[in-house]
Amino acid sequence: MKKIGIFFGSSTGVTESVAELIGDKLAVAGDNIKDVSRIESEELLNYDLLVLGASTWGDGDIQDDWYDALDEIKVLDLSNKQVALFGCGDSASYPDTFCDGVGELYEALQDTGCSFVGLVSTSDYEYDNSTAEKEGEFVGLLLDEDNESDKSEERIINWVKQLKREVQL
Repeated sequence: MKKIGIFFGSSTGVTESVAELIGDKLAVAGDNIKDVSRIESEELLNYDLLVLGASTWGDGDIQDDWYDALDEIKVLDLSNKQVALFGCGDSASYPDTFCDGVGELYEALQDTGCSFVGLVSTSDYEYDNSTAEKEGEFVGLLLDEDNESDKSEERIINWVKQLKREVQL
């Protein structure tokens, strides 16, 4: 069985709550759901599937805990790892930078050799622009807990089902 690690950065607790809900749906033990500000980057090497979550702040900035962590993570060899990304943003107040923090995670991990899983169609979202969109799909699960919290649970359930198929969990 593949070992799953969920790593998140959260300032207000929203992304942490989403990480825990995803962990529950994936049956990930609580000690494998970690705040990225409290880990050593090499811990990621202990997992087969890395589920990484970040919120977006201001005009497209990734959550603060990720800055130092990404500097260390992006130099790791993740060639045997699958990576699923998720994040929270505000599509109404920041429609031009919706969930750009997830886009930053994606860009930072490009040269690590990892393979990305869990891409999501953009069709059910209202936004203008996002660096987390590549060729008509989001590079992971994007949630808007401020304006579309009523869609979050179904989006998470569907994404977890998708991950289980793609990763063969």
